[in-house]
Amino acid sequence: MAATDFKDYYSILGLNKTVSSDELKKTFRKLARKYHPDMNPGNKEAEARFKEVNEAYEVLSDPEKRKKYDQYGQYWKQAAATPSGWSSAGGTAVDFGGVDFSQYGSFDEFINALLGRAAGNSAGNGRNGQWNYSNYRTSSGGPSGFEDFAGYENRSTGTSGDTEVTISLTLGEAFRGTSKRVATGEVSIPAGVKTGSKIRVKGKGQVDPYTKQQGDLYLKLEVLPHAFFQFEGENLVCEVPITPDEAVLGAAIEVPAPEGMITVKFPAGMRSGQSLRLRGKGWPKPKKDERTDLLVKIAIVPPKELTALERECYEKINTNRTFNPRNTLNQMVL
Repeated sequence: MAATDFKDYYSILGLNKTVSSDELKKTFRKLARKYHPDMNPGNKEAEARFKEVNEAYEVLSDPEKRKKYDQYGQYWKQAAATPSGWSSAGGTAVDFGGVDFSQYGSFDEFINALLGRAAGNSAGNGRNGQWNYSNYRTSSGGPSGFEDFAGYENRSTGTSGDTEVTISLTLGEAFRGTSKRVATGEVSIPAGVKTGSKIRVKGKGQVDPYTKQQGDLYLKLEVLPHAFFQFEGENLVCEVPITPDEAVLGAAIEVPAPEGMITVKFPAGMRSGQSLRLRGKGWPKPKKDERTDLLVKIAIVPPKELTALERECYEKINTNRTFNPRNTLNQMVL
């Protein structure tokens, strides 16, 4: 990765390296809502910012990834290839403390410089005193003390043409299914996929330059956060506000479902936090003509402004109310 390709995830979120996980999550939610495609239809710039924000949060919200990112900067993905970062023979971690990674234009340059220093530019160096590390196996055959660089194989024996591509989908695309264009052509994505789902497209990977055989394409799917719907296990969940009088008397209200608005009746006496289960209105089950449930969580929201009549009515209720939800609290005193 060239130095100019480095993404400063903290700057993308407008934060610094000392940010707490709670503040990180709070900032992410704010930015995700601001730039969400549903809030900015047709705005390509907002869509690009939304993907950047999601990418930054995906890394920084993971303690292990954040640790690698903070330590290795633009080379954190290479360092994350093994559980303890880049390792030497026997699994001992190599200490890169104090290394200024910005001086290297690519990971290749860093490894060449590292191996050149470690081997003292002795026999086995490539042209201009640099190791051609891509000619060495991961488990044996490399320069002494550097046999365990993850992800590098002996190219003389051929490589796999299998390719993995990460594809981001909106919740609507994942719900209905869609098609996406990749380097090898158009691929179909079925309805009901979720983040972490993988699809194998046989014979659509890269051509192995040695065997001339074409590998398979693996699509790793990422479903972007939605402003209203979230996942709770296999089900979808959303929060719907109701007024105090609706909570007391019960009501029939219009509620968004994935496929459109539906009418939901709820009984009198609903409390904030209670849920209504709408069976079969949730997420599609892959390869089945079924859907999970939609859980509608109730949130009682009082009005911020009242007309004179509304205030008069609420004052009459307050004066004549016989129900006291706090009448047993005096028993809780220690």
